[in-house]
Amino acid sequence: MQNHPLELFHFCPKCGSRKFEINNAKSKKCSVCGFTYYFNASSAVVGFIRNDAGDLLVCRRAKNPAKGTLDLPGGFVDMQETAEQALIREIQEELNLQADELKYCFSLPNIYPYSGFEVHTLDMFFECKVTDFSALKATDDVAEAFFIPLKDIDPEQFGLESIKEGIRKICF
Repeated sequence: MQNHPLELFHFCPKCGSRKFEINNAKSKKCSVCGFTYYFNASSAVVGFIRNDAGDLLVCRRAKNPAKGTLDLPGGFVDMQETAEQALIREIQEELNLQADELKYCFSLPNIYPYSGFEVHTLDMFFECKVTDFSALKATDDVAEAFFIPLKDIDPEQFGLESIKEGIRKICF
């Protein structure tokens, strides 16, 4: 069993005190300055993109975690950015495509291992409409991108647990 992520934080981020102690299951509190830090999930977005034949656009991860496994386009939501803006940006960065319409589907919790740290995320899934695939190009942290007929999709080929579950929800 993994340690709770708050166990990695030993100093108060406000005053620097070592008296930064567990307050409850979701927070630590500094007994010197009174600052309480709540550990919340980071926001992430995921896109389901289909072509006119109904095939799903999938990506192959170029980097860890889960390098070489299948994925869907998406990523973390930046500060001062909506989920929709983040997904449009991620699709542009990863696939060189313009998403014209986004429709929210559902959300799933996830744990994204990064640099030895477990980032707890809330992954928001959207159906995305792309009308022009002529500029499709794998870039950023995507090694390749291609379409798969829904009947040929195996959720176990996807490397991240929330993506596997999202594929099961939308495709099966």
